[in-house]
Amino acid sequence: MSLRIVFMGTPDFAVPTLAEIVGQGHEVVAVYTRAPAKRGRGLAEQPSPVHAMADRFGFPVFTPRTLRDPEAVETFRSLEADVAVVVAYGMILPQEVLDAPAIGCLNLHASLLPRWRGAAPIQRAVMAGDAETGVAVMKMEAGLDTGPVGMLERVAIGPDETAGELHDRLSRLGADLMARALAALSRGALGFVPQPEEGVAYASKITNEEARIDWSWPAKKVHDHVRGLSPFPGAFVLADLGRGAERLKVLRTAVAGGAGEPGTLLDDELTVACGEGAVRLLQVQRAGKGVVTAADFLNGVSLRKGAVLSASADDGKPD
Repeated sequence: MSLRIVFMGTPDFAVPTLAEIVGQGHEVVAVYTRAPAKRGRGLAEQPSPVHAMADRFGFPVFTPRTLRDPEAVETFRSLEADVAVVVAYGMILPQEVLDAPAIGCLNLHASLLPRWRGAAPIQRAVMAGDAETGVAVMKMEAGLDTGPVGMLERVAIGPDETAGELHDRLSRLGADLMARALAALSRGALGFVPQPEEGVAYASKITNEEARIDWSWPAKKVHDHVRGLSPFPGAFVLADLGRGAERLKVLRTAVAGGAGEPGTLLDDELTVACGEGAVRLLQVQRAGKGVVTAADFLNGVSLRKGAVLSASADDGKPD
């Protein structure tokens, strides 16, 4: 049975789910997304990835600044949706909106709830060194990602997998999971189980200062930190590359052998000593430059064994 669906999402992560819903033959009566934002060169306003997809399908698009005023609530209610599907929308839904669809609002969340509720579940799972994560279809309620779960799919996290790579895998897996959940919902066969009270963890937004690498950590923690922040916002260090302290993003590393004073280069191949063990920097990016391999980076700078990549908060501020 086809469902009347309001889709609510904003970034690239949500696009496969919208496409899957369309492919399954459901009726998308409207798409809600964040308003166009200034980005790119010239800071021209650009629609969100979901907005661009909705325009290609010809769906009505709403970009309210808030859903809390009575007019916005009434507009949403007038759509007479069976269900709202919410994927990384980026705006809190008030109770009046949650109650408006006949069946309620379903959220696709990229974690094994209740672990990593909140804004950055993919990054936090990788940064924490989790061995697995997944996607969950949850019925939304007023609390932050606290609603009962209807379906859940687990996946292993590769030991060298970046948050960006995991993001893309979970985006596709989540689209498939939501399609299955909606199919079950249309048959009246989607049940929900309350989340356990144990194992709750919160995935707060990543701050700029938090992205700084601390070389006093063990090598495994540094490695997980780097891949958890790759490609965005990018873990960083400060290095003197000939013009004073310069911010250097580190996008990919490998755990390596060796020991020394934390932050010190142990060789001429960008192997850096940590509190325990060492990591080798594989991909880096200077401010205003593209991502390059360690070998290409070393061709253009004078960084040799014994140099120190700083972790001191007094050596500069993030961009």
